[in-house]
Amino acid sequence: MQTDSNTKTDLTFEDFKSQVINDYKIAVTSRECSLLGRREVLTGKAKFGIFGDGKEIPQLAWAKVFKNGDFRSGYYRDQTFMMAIGELTIEQFFAGLYGTTDINLEPMSAGRQMGGHYGTHSLDENSDWKNLTKQKNSSADISPTAGQMPRLLGLAQASKIYRNVEGIDTTNFSNKGNEIAWGTIGNASTSEGLFFETINAAGVLQVPMVINVWDDEYGISVHAKHQTTKENISEILKGFQRDEEQNGYEILRVNGWDYPALIETYQKAEYIARNEHVPVMIHVQELTQPQGHSTSGSHERYKSKERLEWEAEFDCIAQMKIWMISNNIANQEELDAIDKSIKKEVVVGKKAAWNNYLNPIKSEQQDAINILTELAESSSNQVFINKILNDLKEIAEPIRKDMASAVRKALRYVVSEESVAKNNAQHWVNTYMLSVQPKYSSHLHSASKHAAIHIDEVLPTYDNDAEDVDGRLIIRDNFDAIFNNYPEALVFGEDAGNIGDVNQGLEGLQEKYGELRIADAGIREATILGQGIGMAMRGLRPIAEIQYLDYILYALQIMSDDLATLQYRTKGRQKAPLIVRTRGHRLEGIWHSGSQLGGVINLIRGIHVLVPRNMTKAAGFYNTLLESDEPALIIECLNGYRLKEKMPNNIGEFKTPVGVVETVKEGTDITLVSYGSTLRIVEQTARELLEVGIDAEIIDVQSLLPFDLKHDIVKSVAKTNRLMVIDEDVPGGASAYILNEILNTQNAFQHLDSQPKTLAAQPHRPAYGTDGDYFSKPSAEDIFEAVYEVMHEANPSDYPKLR
Repeated sequence: MQTDSNTKTDLTFEDFKSQVINDYKIAVTSRECSLLGRREVLTGKAKFGIFGDGKEIPQLAWAKVFKNGDFRSGYYRDQTFMMAIGELTIEQFFAGLYGTTDINLEPMSAGRQMGGHYGTHSLDENSDWKNLTKQKNSSADISPTAGQMPRLLGLAQASKIYRNVEGIDTTNFSNKGNEIAWGTIGNASTSEGLFFETINAAGVLQVPMVINVWDDEYGISVHAKHQTTKENISEILKGFQRDEEQNGYEILRVNGWDYPALIETYQKAEYIARNEHVPVMIHVQELTQPQGHSTSGSHERYKSKERLEWEAEFDCIAQMKIWMISNNIANQEELDAIDKSIKKEVVVGKKAAWNNYLNPIKSEQQDAINILTELAESSSNQVFINKILNDLKEIAEPIRKDMASAVRKALRYVVSEESVAKNNAQHWVNTYMLSVQPKYSSHLHSASKHAAIHIDEVLPTYDNDAEDVDGRLIIRDNFDAIFNNYPEALVFGEDAGNIGDVNQGLEGLQEKYGELRIADAGIREATILGQGIGMAMRGLRPIAEIQYLDYILYALQIMSDDLATLQYRTKGRQKAPLIVRTRGHRLEGIWHSGSQLGGVINLIRGIHVLVPRNMTKAAGFYNTLLESDEPALIIECLNGYRLKEKMPNNIGEFKTPVGVVETVKEGTDITLVSYGSTLRIVEQTARELLEVGIDAEIIDVQSLLPFDLKHDIVKSVAKTNRLMVIDEDVPGGASAYILNEILNTQNAFQHLDSQPKTLAAQPHRPAYGTDGDYFSKPSAEDIFEAVYEVMHEANPSDYPKLR
């Protein structure tokens, strides 16, 4: 079922009547899904429910003006809209509620997100782009309140880029930049900083973005008087209203129960945004929430009797009924018949979805029963296995945990036995886990041929008389090659445009490539990330610059909840190959000191984290990633821009491999592992250690996520039999992660003759000044003494105690 987008005024009355009745059917279908969905949660068939009841009619009006190529960035109340554009069926609604893992049955997330989170497929089964201009698009939802807003900005900015930048192949992505990015947010979530940051940025950028604010006066149980100044978001944003002299927003207000006014309002908003490329906010007021916030509680606990009575009267579907009857579109009897028919249709769809979910699991249950029956008959512990077997048989509606748990527990009772049945049970469990685990764990990264780990290294090459230059010139010239070779590439960030970034790595490029491709941005890290995510989702290749690594913390929620999970939560049907550029390491002082990696690497799994030691390595990473389809964070060494490096003669062509370490010095006595600026101190110290007879092997990690895919570090440890990880992060930070990878993933412990060591910074930010750095982070003397102490413990006669 889908809305008819033909909203022209020259329709016959019969055509108009047919459209209205169709809209009513969609609204009632959505409402019945919400009501029945809540009951499914309360009966235990579904885990949790959050629904779009009360927002049906404005979403119908919105769907009428949503065109092919447009994008939605919404939150978990937009089910009616998705039904109205033909992207959500009754069966799919309930499949999402049950957590069905078959992406053909549950196309939104294959059961990885709870129901209410919607998205369309931008990629085919081979991870190649579909033609986004031929379909209605929804970026995959996330739950964190207002988290959808930064991405919305980028989705809208892509239209501006496609409209104004020449040379980009727009075939699958845009029709002359005519697409609108539509966002939705609840009134309470407009209190979030991400909302205000996005609103401001869109007003500055003047992009075709329409934000729908669904206002039902509450945020869970908290009334608007505790949420918003004047209890009215459009009232306090009046200063953003555009006028004849200044750019800004078009701000519209409409009541959410007024069907004809909603249609008129959305037609106006669409015209302004699509034709004038002006952001619009539609404040949809006087909405209701018939079932409260979610299945976790009842709204009768916090709403007054008067409010509940008002909500019953001004329920948008109830008001639409009144309007339809008064305008002779349908009578009460006809509407009652429609209601009754749709109730049956929703029940049928619900049952079909439940059977589709349950039947494969029931089949797996029978397989497990057969395995346990055979195992019990052959075991001396039959009585105990039969207890597990009978318990499994009694489960009428099993989940996969039941089978896996039952057979795994039963194997404990035959651990000392030998039988064909035991072998069959072991094989069944191993096979079952291998087949089931990917349903819940695949696609953290790209599964396509374009994955970064598939891109081979290309070494930099040099002329015989290659000049020693500042590292910044290598990164600058490489960016020049990138923007020349990739018309769809662009970079933006604080000071990135006019002055060519604070370290001159983009020097002169804005003049050459224009202000849209080499762009300055305000001090607003979260929406810089959001710009990148949204544009990458629409086929562009953005590089979002965060001036210093510390500032990543402002954008960490967006990176963690949105960008890092995108491929996972869509099971590979959406991607955003965004490159996040920043700089850090060894800066003196509490701020911009680059010591957050222990947190970063554990919060953004799904994004590659790359830590090149110099600008040639960094440039190679950019070249690699632009051939891939994955997001990454590249941390350039802040103190490396003025250090001399040889200028390669294959700028723009050499590639640094992702997930591969480099041995920068071979040795026999101990393996020293580090990265970034600290690696240079390790290299200096290794030369000093040679003076006392200690020959250290030095390995540059280069890539924290993924980490040493070839397991080269364990090969080094097998040779030296000793290991030290040196890092400028706090104790237990990145050094602990690295040590865990080497010991537990690569099993290096079996080769060690000495205790593995980590040498990290002090458990605080570094103090100001050179002395602050020396006494806060590992120094050359710290490294020397730590390595010497390891050798002293192993051979005190050759290495007497130093101090």
